[in-house]
Amino acid sequence: MLETTIAAIRPLDEPAMAAARDLQGRLTKPAGSLGALEELSVRLAGLAGTCPPPLPEPAAVAIFAGDHGVHAQGVTPWPQEVTAQMIGNFLAGGAVVNAFARQAGASVTVVDVGVATALPVDPDAERDGPRLVEANVRRGTRDMTVTAALTRDEARTAVETGIRIAGELVDAGAGILLTGDMGIANTTPSAALIAALAGVDPAEATGRGTGVDDETYRRKVGVVRAALRRHEPDPADPLGVLAAVGGLEHAALAGLILGAAARRVPVLLDGVIAASAALVAAALAPDAVGAMVAGHRSAEPGATVALRHLGLDPLIDLGLRLGEGTGALLALPVVTGAVRVLHEVATFDSAGVSEK
Repeated sequence: MLETTIAAIRPLDEPAMAAARDLQGRLTKPAGSLGALEELSVRLAGLAGTCPPPLPEPAAVAIFAGDHGVHAQGVTPWPQEVTAQMIGNFLAGGAVVNAFARQAGASVTVVDVGVATALPVDPDAERDGPRLVEANVRRGTRDMTVTAALTRDEARTAVETGIRIAGELVDAGAGILLTGDMGIANTTPSAALIAALAGVDPAEATGRGTGVDDETYRRKVGVVRAALRRHEPDPADPLGVLAAVGGLEHAALAGLILGAAARRVPVLLDGVIAASAALVAAALAPDAVGAMVAGHRSAEPGATVALRHLGLDPLIDLGLRLGEGTGALLALPVVTGAVRVLHEVATFDSAGVSEK
């Protein structure tokens, strides 16, 4: 599945992009007056292969959840059980992502791809609202400071889980996919992935996650440095990097991005977890970047490093660092607005408005 998905990912369509640029120049507004929204609309036309591109709706958030063996190194004060408990909160509709999804009219799918503890919910229960998918590859990763976090087969399975979820959501009618994540300690493997794939020092890629104190932050940087020193992951082997220092939710998010790109559907990235997964996806299939839209600039420094490496500019900057898909949901109306302009704004000729 992975190889066929990568083979289906193609560059953006240049004629459609040229048509979108031409249309932007004929709309009843000064040229360039919508700033970054204009180039975003052009990229989305290139992704769809038509101008104007389809409106990016309905929206579907996919929250991938997993736990991390590196939690044992004291990189966060939060207990690992919170991952499973938050899944219960997502399914009950009580998290911030649920509030923002209701506001945006987006569906929420929660995927257990690697949670270590039992879920406080019945996976087979009938429920309205968020859907739970049981796709647990293993009960959390191994401690990456001791051994590889995953085997290559486990990493591949998680990536292909993300590809499958992307296909299911697109087949159900989604016009845009939004990345979500949940996993206590998951900013530590994110930092390791970013340092390895973007070629920066671990201190530049590592942030404070849930707001750790100075001592814990120094320990966290040391843990990332130790893991990279142990494994010496090769950025030319992205699946190997993912197996050595990644998480199951990172792998599944990379798959979601690849699956969206293969289906020519935009994927709106959330924070640092998504940004690190996007680096993996881009290393596997460089043209997948064409499907990526950076929703926001996370307060986590590694997110800025990753987006810079990908050549993506975030749409909003609100100092967010929650994850779950919250920043992507807040950016969704910006993406929709960029496309709606091409559909609904009159041209100078059609409106009878004089040009300069």
